[in-house]
Amino acid sequence: MNLGAPEIILILVALVLLFGAKKLPDLARGVGRSLRIFKAETSKMNDDDDDKPTVVQAQPEAQQQQPAAPQQLQAAAPAPEPSAEEQARRLEEQAAKLRASAQADKRP
Repeated sequence: MNLGAPEIILILVALVLLFGAKKLPDLARGVGRSLRIFKAETSKMNDDDDDKPTVVQAQPEAQQQQPAAPQQLQAAAPAPEPSAEEQARRLEEQAAKLRASAQADKRP
């Protein structure tokens, strides 16, 4: 999508008409703060992913030469973290259980 000078000028004029010249600097500051916060949070998320330690288990030399059985590999591997959707679903289930128990407590 290519925006030329006439399109940008038209967008700026529309913004001035919609929000007024006095509110545009405040609006720009708010957008800038939001973008800084968003950028900081995404970089923190990336840093958290990079900081996770990898688990390396020391094995005796005799065991290092033999390939591990598939069952042993599965047991040694850490369980993957649930996705955001899975976490949200679990939280919703817990909330539903709590609501049900609260309603049961209210009944005489």
